[in-house]
Amino acid sequence: MFRNLRLSIFIYYLLTASAFLGILHYFLAVVQVENVFLLAVILLSLVVLSGVMISKLAIDPLEQYTRNLQNLSKETLHELNLPISTIMTNSHMLKKNMTNEKDLKRMLRIESACAMLSQRYNELEYMIKTQSRQEINETFDLKTLVKNRVDFLQQIYPHIQFELDLQDTQITNDKIGLSKVIDNIIDNGVKYSPISNKIEIKLNDFKLSIKDYGCGMDEVELIQIFDNYYQANENMQGFGIGLSMVKRFCDTHGILLNIKSKPNVGTTLTLKFKDN
Repeated sequence: MFRNLRLSIFIYYLLTASAFLGILHYFLAVVQVENVFLLAVILLSLVVLSGVMISKLAIDPLEQYTRNLQNLSKETLHELNLPISTIMTNSHMLKKNMTNEKDLKRMLRIESACAMLSQRYNELEYMIKTQSRQEINETFDLKTLVKNRVDFLQQIYPHIQFELDLQDTQITNDKIGLSKVIDNIIDNGVKYSPISNKIEIKLNDFKLSIKDYGCGMDEVELIQIFDNYYQANENMQGFGIGLSMVKRFCDTHGILLNIKSKPNVGTTLTLKFKDN
């Protein structure tokens, strides 16, 4: 598709440039127009018309391709919902009648994998809504959201000890996007705490603080920490986009972001939300 599109634009541009040169030669050499202003107006009009045609030729196929891709994503998302719900419902029913410990462990693994699939489903739905610029804000209890994210991440990091001090806090925000922010902050805390296994999370007065006891950062690193692709430790896995995404989300959704860190002591990230 894109190869043909590139070729079509090139041919159209080549023909248009040749036509411009031909018209210019005709007016100057054959007709010998002395009114330079009139000639400039004619050529400018042709340039604008040509620009409109080239942009239409370039953008229309891409818009159609994007629409088709979005429709495919929505249809796929809709088809995924039923099997995920079916697996979750039937696994819960089967587990009630199980007494064998090995079978119960297998069923728990199935439920855990299904929960991860459900998480990916929610993220895909979130991406589609974001690209479609749909309103995705909702009112929810931040305490419940944090506990859900900790429960989910505890399965991934069973060695981490999460210490929670959470107050009921109703906010209006992008729930799924904020879930990704919390996941990224905790994931960074675990990643840069190879020795410590403790993460402290506090929520009060519309402030959410996530503290780790890892390697920490100095002032130079703190200046760069929110830059795209920056990693304090290049040996760590990942692409260095987590905290830049966190900063971008907070700026977009009116959340004040503060970070405090000391080398060999740890790092604390604080999100300050608007009081509803």
